[in-house]
Amino acid sequence: MQTFTSALPTRGLQLLRVAGLLLVMLAFRPATAQAQTWMVSTDAYIRLGVMDKYGALGTYTAKFVVTSESTGKEYILVKDIEKGQNGADVMYPADPLNGDYFKSEAGEAAKSTPGRYIWACMVAGKKVVGGRFEFPTTTNDVTVVEKRK
Repeated sequence: MQTFTSALPTRGLQLLRVAGLLLVMLAFRPATAQAQTWMVSTDAYIRLGVMDKYGALGTYTAKFVVTSESTGKEYILVKDIEKGQNGADVMYPADPLNGDYFKSEAGEAAKSTPGRYIWACMVAGKKVVGGRFEFPTTTNDVTVVEKRK
């Protein structure tokens, strides 16, 4: 006894499955955005630097100390300056992932908290340069662009 099967019902079943899948995907697609969406960030940094103008010291170690006037907390970064380099600029605060960043004695990374700060750079235990700076309060504004039609 021979049985014959038609390819048509199987093919039709496959088409129905594909159509059903497309219908489900269409029903659960994400809604289109009604307006342009933006993300924003603002970070404040201060560049501090020291330089042996004539290169008389050769290799030396510069210890940068930043003190918050409101809390009295000190953040320190020690930088080795190679002969011929004469000086270095550092960013306060620096990204802790960088590995070369300002931190308190407890190991807490410095942040750009609004307020007034005093900084100094010491070489061989003596203050060679210093100054003051202030971090402002920063805010972000997001403008919604007209809705899409």
